[in-house]
Amino acid sequence: QHIGAYQVKMPGGEQITFLDTPGHEAFTAMRMRGASVTDIVVLVVAADDGVMPQTIEAIRHAKAANAPIIVAINKIDKPGADPSRVRQELLSYEVVVEEMGGDTQDVPVSALKRTGLDKLEEAILLQAEILDLKANPHRSAEGTVIESRLDRGRGPVGTVLVQRGTLMQGDIVVAGSEWGRVRAMLDDKGKQMTTAGPSTPVEILGLSGAPAAGEPFVVVENESRAREITEFRERRQKDKAAGAAVGARGTLDQMLARIQAGEQKEVAVLIKADVQGSAEAIQVVVQKLAHEEVKVRVLLAGVGQITESDVQLAKASSAVIIAFNVRATSQARELAQRESVDIRYFSIIYQVADDVEKLVKGKVAPKAREKFLGYAEVRKVFNITKTGKVAGCYITEGLVKRGTGVRVLRDGVVIHNGELTQLKRFKDDVREVARGYECGLSFANFENLQEGDVIECFEVEMVPG
Repeated sequence: QHIGAYQVKMPGGEQITFLDTPGHEAFTAMRMRGASVTDIVVLVVAADDGVMPQTIEAIRHAKAANAPIIVAINKIDKPGADPSRVRQELLSYEVVVEEMGGDTQDVPVSALKRTGLDKLEEAILLQAEILDLKANPHRSAEGTVIESRLDRGRGPVGTVLVQRGTLMQGDIVVAGSEWGRVRAMLDDKGKQMTTAGPSTPVEILGLSGAPAAGEPFVVVENESRAREITEFRERRQKDKAAGAAVGARGTLDQMLARIQAGEQKEVAVLIKADVQGSAEAIQVVVQKLAHEEVKVRVLLAGVGQITESDVQLAKASSAVIIAFNVRATSQARELAQRESVDIRYFSIIYQVADDVEKLVKGKVAPKAREKFLGYAEVRKVFNITKTGKVAGCYITEGLVKRGTGVRVLRDGVVIHNGELTQLKRFKDDVREVARGYECGLSFANFENLQEGDVIECFEVEMVPG
């Protein structure tokens, strides 16, 4: 039973704690709470495969967390291994290794043959020395939950990383909205422990429930204080859930309020567009809007639909997602709603500039707001003599209304923006059609319809600023 965190003792007596995979959910969620749990990121790149999509994602996470990177070029024993290709590929993601004149250490290793691992350990210790990492062990413990689970025999088990102070058996801890007395502590090899100092990963037993990964944990003086804190956090969680239901508008207004209060000195954005040219153009436009007091940080400018990993990246850095002629996958939409991540859809580049400029200046966003009505899926396309092409559709979500704005999406990319001219059920003209029903739709000045296209229906409403 491994716990996602391991401690290695060096021959010289030093100890290094390794946290599992940078793609770990905890890695993303922890940054959101402001204290990055990792001090150093070891980026493992295979010498034969080179930079893969998950490598790029890991680099973004490390940069967003402002954690220094050490590159471990693995599998150098393989016949097709080419470490210099890896170093070259990393340049395009702004990771410049020392050999290329940068300040990022890189170590060629082979995990299978165990070559170069001592050099990697030396590199980590050197980086730690440069960063001057220190913690006070003579105080009550504080740290972060790395992961948790429900064990059939032992109840809730939390894996925690002690970051400051010393955790002792019998201490009363609060982790997220759970609390309990530490009945037992185990290290990564399953051995019993009575104390755990800074940077020690341990499994603790005795909590009232399984806390969420990334939640902070603290030791408190007594049970009544623990109950008080957990009750407050539970209430706050319920309020947050209620707030998320109000929609993304709240999150944007909160960001504006934070800027006006002088708390937030940067606006983080994540850009996804239908083509690379648009993504680059939007990136240039939003970066020009930076103010001397408020900077604009672009976490990512990419193409294609919005995925869950985009939402997680935005959540971790409290960013707004700018979607230009693309849409989010249904899983990403649900995650964004759950985590109150603001996804803003645009089809005109000037609107992006206006919106971001208003965010930067701390003013209220535009008064005209799009209200999503529903989705319809094109099942069949008919040619009608006088009307032209009519789409036989099935309403999959919400409803479709006549006279409202529509967009035609093909593979998650907008191919037409316009108005709905006709809406029929059988032979009758109708005002609206709800989810689960079939209908016929036709559009003004657009005939390039295909089976499998998705029709998005929306109306523009005016909201108070």
